Amino acid sequence: MTTQNTMAVGGEPAFWARLPRPIVGLAPMDGVGDHPFRHIQKKYGDPDLVYTEFTNVEALCHGDMQSLLNLLYDESQRPIIAQIYGRTPALFRQIAILLCELGFDGIDLNMGCPSKSVANGGCGAGLIRTPDLAQTLIRETRAGVEAWRNGATLADCRDLSPRIAVHALAWRERLPAAYQARRPIPVSVKTRIGYESPAVEAWIPRLLEMAPAAITLHGRTLRQAYRGQADWEAIGRAAELAHTTDTLLLGNGDVASLADARWRADTYGVDGVLIGRASWGNPFVFRDDDDGENTNPAATEETAELRRAQRAQIALEHAQFYEQTLGRFPRYYFLPMRKHLGWYIKDVFHARQLRARLMQSESAEEVAALLFP
Repeated sequence: MTTQNTMAVGGEPAFWARLPRPIVGLAPMDGVGDHPFRHIQKKYGDPDLVYTEFTNVEALCHGDMQSLLNLLYDESQRPIIAQIYGRTPALFRQIAILLCELGFDGIDLNMGCPSKSVANGGCGAGLIRTPDLAQTLIRETRAGVEAWRNGATLADCRDLSPRIAVHALAWRERLPAAYQARRPIPVSVKTRIGYESPAVEAWIPRLLEMAPAAITLHGRTLRQAYRGQADWEAIGRAAELAHTTDTLLLGNGDVASLADARWRADTYGVDGVLIGRASWGNPFVFRDDDDGENTNPAATEETAELRRAQRAQIALEHAQFYEQTLGRFPRYYFLPMRKHLGWYIKDVFHARQLRARLMQSESAEEVAALLFP
């Protein structure tokens, strides 16, 4: 049998098949996982795959340039998956063509965001209540990929803003030839275990009917948002359902380290794990030599001090890269970088005073003066 997660259209292997097992990737995180953050995580942690921040298909089609910036990446981040959300099927088809033109390795549909502004509009985790629409969005996204593989271009995307199309064409011209080729682009889904209560047995089979390349399951309901503990038993039940199909099942929620990710993969039978909050200020979380935020009693104070010094250096590099890559765009401001700085120095002596000053910084130059006076 030719499976979608091991083979893609035309008999070519999809990137999912080439990843190690268990897969340990960087979770998509709105407001956190921008281009500079992903670049640093790949450079120092090297997760098996990364995702963009989720991007609204309607906003992209209407010409919102900030939405296009959400999709910015560099070649070091491969394999990179573009994550999108919305509720208009025809736009998913067109945005799939756009994402293929932009050289992404995969497309992921967000069906898990618990934000009221997203879910109450029928998007994100709101789709758990409308499984027919969820299936249609997967179908239309896949149809867009197939149309692109058969020669469709941005000219065929009648609802796409000409402004976005112009920038996308320039972007495409800078891609390596291999990523301009009309190759397989697998479609995946990230979702939650339920809306108000766990509903794995009802919800996950509806997604599996559409045979996505992978499903990433966050172990909380929409109602929980990010409160309480992730229900890995529910994730395990979903893995059992997925293993009767050709779809990979990844778990997400409360994963603290690479060792923890591997333990959860083995214990709950998932094909992989995505790490989110544990990566904040700590790209080493994806490495075997990470000390798990200094919770390993075998870690010496000397080792911990070395790691703190490394994080300070990386914090400055992150700020400089943020400035270099995003500072050339309109409406640039340094504020979103500040939270990352706080995470990098959270275990530094006198961190409270230093954090307060970093939270007022306006440039990488100021960050350098504060971290290395």
